[in-house]
Amino acid sequence: MTLTVGIDARAAAEVPAGRGRYVRELLTALSRVEEARDVRFVLYARERWGDLDPAHFAWRLVGLPDPVWHVAAAAHASREVDMLLSTNSYLTAWFCLKPTAVVVYDLVPFVDRGNAKTSSARIEQATIRPALRRAAALPCISEATRADLVRLFPYATSKATMIPLAADPAFSTPVPAPGHPALEGKPYVLAVGTLEPRKNLERLIAAWSSLDADARAGHVLALVGPIGWDAAPILSAARDQGAQLLGRVSEDELRALYAGASAFAYPSLYEGFGLPILEAMAAGAPVVTSNVSSLPEVAGNAALLVDPTDITAIASALARLLSDPALANDLRTRGHARAALFSWERTARETLALLRSIAR
Repeated sequence: MTLTVGIDARAAAEVPAGRGRYVRELLTALSRVEEARDVRFVLYARERWGDLDPAHFAWRLVGLPDPVWHVAAAAHASREVDMLLSTNSYLTAWFCLKPTAVVVYDLVPFVDRGNAKTSSARIEQATIRPALRRAAALPCISEATRADLVRLFPYATSKATMIPLAADPAFSTPVPAPGHPALEGKPYVLAVGTLEPRKNLERLIAAWSSLDADARAGHVLALVGPIGWDAAPILSAARDQGAQLLGRVSEDELRALYAGASAFAYPSLYEGFGLPILEAMAAGAPVVTSNVSSLPEVAGNAALLVDPTDITAIASALARLLSDPALANDLRTRGHARAALFSWERTARETLALLRSIAR
């Protein structure tokens, strides 16, 4: 008997990073794994994405704004599928009459409220509790996220499970040397992420500016990512200290930038998973990242871990990598091995197994 699975796939076309990457990679992996051959997927969205096999993937386009979209999509799913995977909002689970798995990415509005965008935080705070009670399963993208969830909402414990993410295998594929015009062929330290307070880029820039010319060894600090909320202090610090703001880049450019980096810095204050550190490891960049939230769990023994609130510690780790080729090469080797432990095929298989379990 064919199983029919509904997926909120809006983010695939609407969100460039974060949840958008999760949905795109999950759909791609589901199209490849043998375990999904007897499954029919119904994808709820406002616009299509990709070139998925129509024999297994059917798009249901609901051209409505939020929050009405959630009500309409849930009504369709209640008639059309055996269960629903809600990937982009807690609200959809309120209205779906079929078993629903709600993906939990992070608990930023509850754990790190000061670094959460006010409007988004209010929505999550207002919608999470009914969704947790209504959901049949709560797949969390890291053990740190699962731990935060059950600590804050103990009644969700029996539903919470951990299914990790992965780096796209393309990041481990050799690429030509990067040629971003803003770098002018200079060696660089790379940071990737939306320019917003939680990414801790002001402290990274301050750490970088504290290094003398010998420690920098001719490198520049390059920041990749779109401008987010409350970005003015970051932009001002970057201009004052000569950091290169590269903005959004293409997937090919990002792969090349990771591969060419002398070091990758990701001193975030809180992450549900921290996918860029796996991408950097897969591409061969030695990594400095934070010792908080999910980041040690993802990095394992393949990165230098620092207190993200300690500018001196961030600066010291960067100086070590730039002055110690043996350490950098060791972290490159460890990073490749670490990234290889994660795969989107595993994510797809474990997600599908969870959906089958709630269908029963």
